[in-house]
This record gives sequence, structure tokens and C-alpha cells, in this order.
Amino acid sequence: YPLNFDNDPAGIYQEVLRVVAFWMSHGVKIFRVDNPHTKPPNFWAWLIGEAKNIDPDVLFLAEAFTRPARLYGLAKLGFTQSYTYFTWRTAKWEITEFGQQIAEHADYARPNLFVNTPDILHESLQHGGPGMFAIRAALAATMSPLWGVYSGYELFEHRAVREGSEEYLNSEKYELRPRDFDAALADGESLEPFIARLNEIRRLHPALQQLRTITFHHVDNDALLAFSKFDPVTGDQVLVVVTLNPFGPEEGTAWLDMAALGMEQADRFWVRDEITGDEYHWGQANYVRLDPARAVAHVLNMPQIPADQRLELLRRE
Repeated sequence: YPLNFDNDPAGIYQEVLRVVAFWMSHGVKIFRVDNPHTKPPNFWAWLIGEAKNIDPDVLFLAEAFTRPARLYGLAKLGFTQSYTYFTWRTAKWEITEFGQQIAEHADYARPNLFVNTPDILHESLQHGGPGMFAIRAALAATMSPLWGVYSGYELFEHRAVREGSEEYLNSEKYELRPRDFDAALADGESLEPFIARLNEIRRLHPALQQLRTITFHHVDNDALLAFSKFDPVTGDQVLVVVTLNPFGPEEGTAWLDMAALGMEQADRFWVRDEITGDEYHWGQANYVRLDPARAVAHVLNMPQIPADQRLELLRRE
């Protein structure tokens, strides 16, 4: 129910804190806040500060689909994580612009890239088949240190309540949805193995826990997207190439920004695809072909960046 902050604001502040502290005393450490941008900003700054005085490890996730200024303002007030507009960024230029934007705000905002939510089934998933589910998972898992998957995604649940709607048919918000994950896995109709592999790769590569070090590279095909990330502590580096076409093969030439990779223009190097295990001998210009029937992405293990180059790369504009 709506809360009227004009009547007894001090009382409301204390009562909300009492409820939050109660659940924290029972072991709850993560609070998802629905539409926090519709409440007074100073309230959130106060509440989050008080909660962190009780337990510094408590997390607050802002479910705020609002203007960027408000979204990033909530992060500055203390929200640990933020929903984003990733769900609606599907074209190559949109994803590139989005990736650059979240990197620019990395000092205070931690975007959580959800591929779906209980409220949002994007039209690309409704009509893109299993390939699109894999594509969106690959993008979310590699573009941000934080990504989220709502239950049923691994089973390719894609039916909307009606055409033009983003609401799930038979939404779990209104009824119980028993799912047989084991049967789907046994029948080869589950995205679970791919999601598990993505998370394994994330654990293997500190570069994928970085947000501000993302660099996009040119590919002469708008259905192929390429970007790299590196970890300034270890020098770990990955290069990701993703197809945006869930239905068939796409090919093109990836032109790498060699300076951004800590390399000279004429350097050649070996890379290993962490998804397929394939190895390639690459340089500045590289032929790429991705077929969603086999793999929607390359996640390439790149040569480590030497320690003396990492700080210089962090300072690159």
C-alpha cells in the first residue's frame, strides 16, 4: 500500500527500519526495493545507512526503471545494485551504447543485468527461440559483474499473455508453477548447461568481474558484437564475440583495437574459446563465424597484460 511520507515522516522512517531490522535478524541480507524512485531520496539514504550500521554486508537492489539521472541518483544514495534497461537493448548500437554508459558510472553504480524478471518477458525472447535465450545470457554474464535469471528461463519459457504484452502467460505472480528441470535437462531441452558454463567462466576470469575496463571492437557485421575486458590486478583479459542472430550463422571480420589490448599493431597471438575449447591464431583482423546451432558466442582467453601496462590502459580515454 502507498505510504504517505507527509504524515508523521519520523514515525514512518522508524517503522520501516524496524521491519527491515526484523528480517535482518532472521538472516535476510538482500532487499529488493520496488520503485524506490517514487519515495523521498533522503529516506533511502537514511534507511540504507541505518541498515548498514547493523550489518555492513546487507544489500539493497533498486528496481527502478526510470530516467538515468534518477537511477544513478539512487546508486549515489547507497543502493548496492540497480536494475537497468539491458532487457530492452537488443540492437548492436543499443548494446554498445549501454555498455559504455554503465562503464562510465562504475564508480558508484553496480548494474545487475537481468535477462528476464517476473514482470518482463521481452519480445525478443517471445519470438527468438532457444538461440535468443542463449544470446541474452551470454551478453548479461560477460558485460557486467552482476547478472540475473528469473526461474523458467533455462526452460525457454516464452509465451506471453497476449501479443504485444511483456507479461508471462500463466504468470507465477498469480499461480504456482511446478517445473521439471531434471526432465528438461535429460531431454536436452534446457539452457542449464550453458548457464553453468558461463558461471564457471566468470569464476575463472577476474576480467569478467570488471565493469569499467570494457572496450568495444569493430566488427563489419551488425549482427556480431565484440568487446574485451581486463582485470588491472591480475592482468587477466578476455575477448567476447556474440552473435545477435538466434536463427542462423553470421560471419564477418573483427578488427581489434590492439592498443586497448596492450599489444602492438602487428602482434599475433593464440586464443582459446572457453565455451567450445577451440583455439585460434589471431591478430588485428580476424575472421569470425558464429552459428547458434553450435555456439552463440566466443569467450576468448587472451594473453595476460603485463603489470607495467595495466595502469596505462586504465588511464586510456
